[in-house]
Amino acid sequence: QVQLVESGGGLVQAGGSLRLSCAASGRIFSVNAMGWYRQAPGKQREMVAIFNRGGGTAYADSVKGRFTISRDNGKNTVYLQMNSLKPEDTAVYYCMYAFASWGQGTQVTVSS
Repeated sequence: QVQLVESGGGLVQAGGSLRLSCAASGRIFSVNAMGWYRQAPGKQREMVAIFNRGGGTAYADSVKGRFTISRDNGKNTVYLQMNSLKPEDTAVYYCMYAFASWGQGTQVTVSS
């Protein structure tokens, strides 16, 4: 069983930055996909940035050039550096592992 714990969310003004962390425990294999999704009120959950099974990365068009996903395999931790934040980035951000396990989510609120 895999457990994912997110941290780093909060309230920030537009143009600001936040760094999210996701610490994974359990049977973790770096070959599996891992990354970040988000869900805003009244909207469907959407992919933000992930490491795919091939080891590459994928980003939503809306965050390209502003967000960066990184990982520390030794710590089983994935990060999401979010810069130039916009009010439309406001959402609950979820960590995902192997498209099967999800964290509890961390709230990111960007004020205008």
